[in-house]
Amino acid sequence: MSTHDPAEDAGYLADPSSAPPAFSEQRASGRAATDRAFSAFYREAIKPLIAYLIVSGAPAPIAAEIAQECMIELFKRWADVDHPRAYVYVAAGRMWGRKVAKVQMEAPVEKLPESTSLVPTVDALVAFESQHEMLQILKALPPRQRQVLFLTLQRFTPSEIAEQLGLDPGTVRAHLMRARRAAAARIKDGKEWQ
Repeated sequence: MSTHDPAEDAGYLADPSSAPPAFSEQRASGRAATDRAFSAFYREAIKPLIAYLIVSGAPAPIAAEIAQECMIELFKRWADVDHPRAYVYVAAGRMWGRKVAKVQMEAPVEKLPESTSLVPTVDALVAFESQHEMLQILKALPPRQRQVLFLTLQRFTPSEIAEQLGLDPGTVRAHLMRARRAAAARIKDGKEWQ
């Protein structure tokens, strides 16, 4: 039998400053690794997440706000989330759904009250939208087809999309097929996407 009393280590958890240096260094390096992993994920995922919300109908400032809120929630749960990309897309879709149900859409303003790194200027956002033909094609599709096609462009599989949206995978494939046909027809006809 061991003579080690597990209660001796309990003090380290309550007061990390009383922990031996090796334990404190280990916690600090683990925290730094977590911060680096989350930061890398954030840099990769934030702009596509905002684009997803915009395509789903959210105005750009609200999309940026929702994306930030989702990332904060993910950071709090980082150690427990197995699929962070799916987590933020599902959370963002739900937040947008709740927000759109509660809030009246505000009238657009000439100038954003304060610029951010996500939306530096109104002109930059307008230029981005006009330069990206695919965004215009997506906006012309019905909402569910728009969601499914955008998530496909973000490299989600039909099964993953079905799980996120609470649909049958066959239904997702049907929406995807209709969305692709409509997009192809618009590209072939060379229509304006307004």
